[in-house]
Amino acid sequence: MDSPNSTAADTRLTTRASILLPLPLAGTYDYLVPDGMILQAGDYVVVPLGTRERIGVVWGPGGDALPAARLKAIRDKCDAPPMPADLRAFIDWVAGYTIQPPGAVLRMAMRVPAALTPPTPVTAFRASHNLPARMTAARQRVLDVVQATEAPLTAAEIARKAQVSNAVVRGLADSGALTRVTRPRHAPVPQPALDTETVTLSPDQQTAADSLRASIAEAAFSVTLLEGVTGSGKTEVYFDAIAETLRRGQQALILLPEIALTVQFLSRFEARFGCQPAAWHSELSPPRRQHIWRAVAEGEVRVLVGARSALFLPFAELGLIVVDEEHDPAFKQEEGVIYQARDMAVVRASLGEFPIVLASATPSLETRVNVESGRYRTISLSRRHGGAQLPTIEAVDMRAAALPADRWLSPRLVTAMRDSLARGEQVLLFLNRRGYAPLTLCRACGHRLACPQCSAWLVEHRFQGRVQCHHCGFETAKPESCPACGEEDRLVPCGPGVERLAEEVALLLPDITPAILSGDNPRERGLSSVRDTIDAFGRGEIRLLIGTQIIAKGHHFPGLTLVGVVDADLGLAGGDLRAAERTYQLLHQVSGRAGRGNQAGHVILQSYMPEHPVMQALVSGDSEQFLTAETAARRARRLPPFGRLVALILSGPDLEQLRQFATTLARTAPHGDGISVLGPAPAPLALLRGRHRYRLLLMADRRQDIQQTIRHWLARHKVPNAVRLHIDVDPYSFL
Repeated sequence: MDSPNSTAADTRLTTRASILLPLPLAGTYDYLVPDGMILQAGDYVVVPLGTRERIGVVWGPGGDALPAARLKAIRDKCDAPPMPADLRAFIDWVAGYTIQPPGAVLRMAMRVPAALTPPTPVTAFRASHNLPARMTAARQRVLDVVQATEAPLTAAEIARKAQVSNAVVRGLADSGALTRVTRPRHAPVPQPALDTETVTLSPDQQTAADSLRASIAEAAFSVTLLEGVTGSGKTEVYFDAIAETLRRGQQALILLPEIALTVQFLSRFEARFGCQPAAWHSELSPPRRQHIWRAVAEGEVRVLVGARSALFLPFAELGLIVVDEEHDPAFKQEEGVIYQARDMAVVRASLGEFPIVLASATPSLETRVNVESGRYRTISLSRRHGGAQLPTIEAVDMRAAALPADRWLSPRLVTAMRDSLARGEQVLLFLNRRGYAPLTLCRACGHRLACPQCSAWLVEHRFQGRVQCHHCGFETAKPESCPACGEEDRLVPCGPGVERLAEEVALLLPDITPAILSGDNPRERGLSSVRDTIDAFGRGEIRLLIGTQIIAKGHHFPGLTLVGVVDADLGLAGGDLRAAERTYQLLHQVSGRAGRGNQAGHVILQSYMPEHPVMQALVSGDSEQFLTAETAARRARRLPPFGRLVALILSGPDLEQLRQFATTLARTAPHGDGISVLGPAPAPLALLRGRHRYRLLLMADRRQDIQQTIRHWLARHKVPNAVRLHIDVDPYSFL
């Protein structure tokens, strides 16, 4: 759109540029290009907007709808590589598909505005041939550090290594004992070596690698599913594809669903390529984010591993994307612009005209259907690498276990744990429930501790002595008396979390100290602590680990022989259309952690529904019957991937206003052949962060232009100021 801002402009400035700003605005704004400023599409520029200055991107030439006198001029051009054309096209595509303003999508690609300014050199110090007139222990430590390092170090780096203050370093420089020099602010990004192969591929792996090399040689868009049983060596195969991409002078992007997965991945990458890849995730410090962003844009970073947001980095020469664990629901972004990173990665590869690899031991139903239709290629690895065998799996019928009310480990599982530990092997207990107990109940009056901001129960975290809402983050000290009736010592936990399970293990196996990995207890706050726990278990320093889904994905524990799934039925409850598929994938993945070394692995599933098709598929090792039936059921009901779903989530502080607007929307909802709208209805999570929530669900045939339909529908309504409307195309969560 043209700029709504009116101002006098120099009549000599007649060249116009269309600027997209990283704001949720309706479109681009036209600005005048000052004399002498040379611009091209993709350049980052500083422009006035109202009373402020904003950084935007040149999206193309400006229009001529408004006279030049009504347009403002671009203030400055940023000294940064222009945004590549394929990234600009990707931003437009994502905006159209998710029914969001392009500026809202652009904001995801401009999270690091400081990176648009070139880094300035820093002052560093080298050793000179002079000694200080007065030597102290602190000064000697500084000189020892500087003399032991070839590259010049900053005062802060020297002070940290020598354990002195910056003043000691500056004093030595002033005395002539250190020489001041300048150096780049950031060390050069390590470059992967292509001649450090340390793994010999099996015949199956070599065949798969050759197939991926052929796809890369085509220099065209293609999607290949790399399917392989857990432990089959899929990573080594796509490492070979990355090496081929690097030989062709292109960059590679690897997407992982969980940041914790980078722990062992980085080590394996370093063993193959001689250095670690650049990493992109929310734990990076601001200076590191600035450095990586600019190094990606300048082509210095050749391989990057990252979370879903890495899709929006400005790669200069991107030639391959790998989506590892492509089935994982963590690839769905649920806040802000809502998108599925796996699907958007396919789009980015299509727009960039290069190949993409989707890797998984349990491919999503969407990917399977794309393979069956011929849209995706497929490569299969059916055997574990190095001769390791797949684990045996058994289901324990918990209906016959007759456990006491406060016990959750069956006699069969406890016996297997004792036997494995007695042989010096490792044990993993899997329970996908954080904290101590999911519910705290008053035995006197029946009151349940609930979140004041959400329609959710507070979860007890006994290590912290607090109760917490896992939806909004609200937490408070666990009360000593019931908030409703005032009775003391009557609040009791209901059900197990990983912390409570650790108590039971300590009672049954007093000689074993279990470790917990759930990502939120105080012993493992932060990414580094999670990595430390995973590394320690991988080295065999932890004998028994209790974990949530963070431990189920992608890890290699050679000493682990027994996996016990404490509540295998947990994911089957609720109305999620993918509940059975997700449960199968998660349990298959956690089962695959067992027996990856020299010893055979065994998995015990504790279930109250051992006859369920998911349990039967896992025990028999034959997933095809279950997946075929699941596919047929989805097809019959026109559910994804055979139909389209779009969720509209309305939220607001005033319940009556929200209900009225939701009802008004529903009255004008599109309907007809191949399209219907369900709702409005209160969301299952009816209150979140103090805001009431309603949902509508649009169902349509795949032939429908569902985005255009929704745009026309919503254009007839003005959303009240206090109401927020979120559009979720292809929803994965129905809360």
